[in-house]
Amino acid sequence: MAERGASIDSVTFYLDFISPYAYLAFHTIPKALEGLAVEVQYQPILFGALLKHHGHRGPAEIAGKREWTYRQVLWLAHQQGCRLRLPSRHPFNPLALLRLAVATNPGGLPTREACQQVFEHVWAGGGEPEDAERFEALRAQLNPVIDPISDNVKRQLRDATETAIAAGVFGVPTFAVDGKHFWGQDALPMLRDYLLGGRWFQPDVWEDCAALPVGVRRDPRG
Repeated sequence: MAERGASIDSVTFYLDFISPYAYLAFHTIPKALEGLAVEVQYQPILFGALLKHHGHRGPAEIAGKREWTYRQVLWLAHQQGCRLRLPSRHPFNPLALLRLAVATNPGGLPTREACQQVFEHVWAGGGEPEDAERFEALRAQLNPVIDPISDNVKRQLRDATETAIAAGVFGVPTFAVDGKHFWGQDALPMLRDYLLGGRWFQPDVWEDCAALPVGVRRDPRG
């Protein structure tokens, strides 16, 4: 692997505001990458489209895992010193929030400040994410430069999601750099090690893992 640290690295943070883990990772990433020459680009995508493409169900759609997810994220938030209050219902339809975030920048990449306002709208107030009055207040704060329901914004979000799927993204949060994907908040230390040129990444372990033969294929239909 080439020497790292000679220039600014660009990390793409794939996120969907429906994910509490994306919210926690958003809160943590400045500290996780502290001291590194890194530019983070925040890319909203539709998590539901990833689930559909890969034939998965979201954590909040699986009994038992749903309850565990909420317990774990509340504990993680407590550990991180991150304010988190569960919304009044979850999951919900995040499309309007995703499009609003995309509409804050002509290029479709919202700033960190814009993403923070949307994340906190969902995860810091304990309110109804799709409430019309709350949404209009959020829209006024963000002051989008493009109409969030315009065909251009819809296309940008759709294209970003399709590009992520084509690149192999299967969940959020995912952090992409140099064609490598680091999935989940707990992958941030691994991402930092990579950006620092960690020795573990020098051999071909990364690619060797992808070549491991499949032993048994389970039919998900039973």
